[in-house]
Amino acid sequence: MASPSSITIMGVQGIGEITHESDLSEILAALLGPADGEITLEDGDVLVVTQKVISKAEGCTEDLDHHDVAAKIALVERESVRILRRRGDLLIAETTHGFICANAGIDLSNVDEGTAVLLPEDPDRSARRLRGDLQRLLGVTIGVIISDTFGRPWRSGVTDIALGSAGVLPILDLRGTNDANGRELQATEICIIDELAGSADLVMGKASNIPAAVIRGVDPTWLGEGSVASDVIRNSQNDLFR
Repeated sequence: MASPSSITIMGVQGIGEITHESDLSEILAALLGPADGEITLEDGDVLVVTQKVISKAEGCTEDLDHHDVAAKIALVERESVRILRRRGDLLIAETTHGFICANAGIDLSNVDEGTAVLLPEDPDRSARRLRGDLQRLLGVTIGVIISDTFGRPWRSGVTDIALGSAGVLPILDLRGTNDANGRELQATEICIIDELAGSADLVMGKASNIPAAVIRGVDPTWLGEGSVASDVIRNSQNDLFR
């Protein structure tokens, strides 16, 4: 399976502050429609939207005193099914979704004092809903990825990964195909939605107030059905670290 020789990644500006009263689909449709938008969504595009914007629009927030360590830990424990490691007020937790992440993905950055942003209840469902709304409003066929910033075991630094997706194949299964030297690949499966989420973050950044990006030029064979929950989360039987 060939990869595209180039892709274009465009940050979506002008979204503004999102609250539970905001209609995120209508806001994005206005910015990405053919009438006024600097970027016009086209068939085959992939829209990446940060988890925080989705969570705010869905009302996944909680009152929390940012200086109350005990309350913060209690909230993390409530949002977790298992705590793997503790170091002070840093907890590595398994969330109800199956994600392994710091503090159950609860975010205190770029939010009002006294507020915590939780992960969406079902990020795949969030992606499906947003995709359906935008396809109806704009008449295009697109993929949608909900992204968030995660650390990685044994590696410093963070990168964005996909929490939810719709219309994009989560995994490119290259097993049975040949490499450049004609050797058959035995185990290669590429998490394409994580690679797309990470690439989108290059134009969104952490302090630029650009919570969405459009990726253009992806291989059409990458578009299809699947979800993070069913295709990406490794079950315990196949996980050597659990």
